[in-house]
Amino acid sequence: MKDVFARLATDFFSTIVFLIVYFATDSIVLATAVAIAGAIAQVAYSRIKGKELGFMTWASLGLVIVLGGATILTSDPRFVLAKPAIAHFAIGAIMLNRGWMLRYVPPPVAETIPEYVTFAGFAWAVLMFALGAGTLAIAATGDIKLWTMYVSVVALGAKVAAFAIQYAAFRLLVRSRVRTAGA
Repeated sequence: MKDVFARLATDFFSTIVFLIVYFATDSIVLATAVAIAGAIAQVAYSRIKGKELGFMTWASLGLVIVLGGATILTSDPRFVLAKPAIAHFAIGAIMLNRGWMLRYVPPPVAETIPEYVTFAGFAWAVLMFALGAGTLAIAATGDIKLWTMYVSVVALGAKVAAFAIQYAAFRLLVRSRVRTAGA
């Protein structure tokens, strides 16, 4: 569990830095500049340590630089606030691949209820698109406090709730199938 939180902190490092600096200084330009510098430093540190950086890391860095640059040039926070929406849309598009989720569930689930796992994969894609649309709608207002609440509570809460529902449903479906097959 500790590894999961460490990975989340790493993935959201520039956003966390942005929010801390913004709430401490109330300066969108300073917060964005520090977040860009932090994202670049994070990637440089990983490269120095010899870590392999995947496509998503480079894409995220590019988005931070481009959208952060637009925010700095215009002093408009909506650009940097839109970044998580783009990530949600990209992940949602990946999740439209049929059966993507089968490799992430335990073998008994994948073998017993593959059609439900495939359906759940599409449901996750819909959730990502909905969260991306919500993030864009909130970003369009430019209200950083509302955006922070949405991204940290609503979006995260929706994912946790979806996972819990999926876990319970898969458990019930597998037990039902196993019971039926045994009868």
